Amino acid sequence: MVKEGESLLIGDLELQFLHTPGHTKGGLCILVERVLFSGDTLFRNSIGRTDFPGGSFEEIRDSIHHKLFVLPDDTDVFPGHMEPTNIGYEKENNFFV
Repeated sequence: MVKEGESLLIGDLELQFLHTPGHTKGGLCILVERVLFSGDTLFRNSIGRTDFPGGSFEEIRDSIHHKLFVLPDDTDVFPGHMEPTNIGYEKENNFFV
């Protein structure tokens, strides 16, 4: 199990793990350089559902603001569903956060 702030080196790539609760208690995003794999935390113009057991709108909003929206605007985001986006676009257009 990985913990907040841990990283894993695979060849020349460093994977950084960001704990992003809200969709679920164990929500996790993976950052590789300027590419974020956001799972079900952040989508293009949307966010993950929070009506599951352990889900919380306040937690997902805080996760996005304090962990994801601090990344550079040109960070590409590949969500678990839907088309890719980037941090700058979501800061400007995602009305859920």
